[in-house]
Amino acid sequence: MHPDVATALRLQALDLRAAGLRREIASLPKRILKIEKALEAHTRRLELDRAALAANQRERKKIEGEIQMHQQKIARLRDQMMEAKTNEQYRAFQQEIEYFEQAIRKAEDQILELMLEAETLEANVRRAEADLQAEKKSVEAEKEQARARTVADREELARIEAERREVAARLSPEVLSAYERLRSRHYPAGDVLAEARDGRCMGCMMTIRPQLFQEVKSGQTVVYCETCRRILYAEEPPRDVEAEMNV
Repeated sequence: MHPDVATALRLQALDLRAAGLRREIASLPKRILKIEKALEAHTRRLELDRAALAANQRERKKIEGEIQMHQQKIARLRDQMMEAKTNEQYRAFQQEIEYFEQAIRKAEDQILELMLEAETLEANVRRAEADLQAEKKSVEAEKEQARARTVADREELARIEAERREVAARLSPEVLSAYERLRSRHYPAGDVLAEARDGRCMGCMMTIRPQLFQEVKSGQTVVYCETCRRILYAEEPPRDVEAEMNV
């Protein structure tokens, strides 16, 4: 393999790793935002449960106030009934008292239903509070992991960028220029080099002329695919160490 091609392969490997790190660094704030949104959902659920419980308590107080008003009216009617001068007046007071007593019984039934409902709502609030506390701990742990991963990724990216500068400096100016041009204009994903295998460019899958394929395999010069312009390389066969030792 031509030395420049071997160096370009290393450069490509560094570029691919750096691109992966940059994507991960860029994705981590989105991940944190997603985590925080999940926490917001738990918070909203707790707020809704608390609001439902508060509404239940307000309704109970309202009905209790109505019962108190009915009781006061009954007390006044009984005082007035004692002063009734005719049976018709007496019966009229008695009917009004019965009406308010029925209203009180109905209100008491409503309060009982609300109290039973309140037990469920209070249980929901307690469960939601416990879930929220657990979720907060989980979220903080995940956020801390994300922050630590970001720091580690940035440190590794800085190391890779430093190594890239060293590797790029070892390339001939012509090959480096071609590599950077291909990467910036045509292959931003980083696949600037392609393997030549079985007479084909594995980048574009087009057939390579036999003479050109032989040049790639010889490793005497840097060869470019005539179709996609990628730098071509041929994988060297693995060394048979045992056979070499027996020679």
